[in-house]
Amino acid sequence: MDISSEVVSVLDEVLSLKGRASRFALDTPLLGAIPELDSMAVVALITAIEERFGFTVDDDEIDGSVFTSLGSLIDFVQGKLDT
Repeated sequence: MDISSEVVSVLDEVLSLKGRASRFALDTPLLGAIPELDSMAVVALITAIEERFGFTVDDDEIDGSVFTSLGSLIDFVQGKLDT
């Protein structure tokens, strides 16, 4: 499984970006930069990531830094899979 492309796919689906996420680079800012990524979308995104990758995320594991950029989100998912 290619973690990066799966995360991009989840982003695109949850935020209804219609393929825009496929053009994101690792340093593409997310939170505060993508209008579709509001607080409700963050919850939906976390849920979708949990389902796609088969792990659970505790509230204390998540803060704004996870959603700083595409790269930080991918790093978070990779870290969860490595534990």
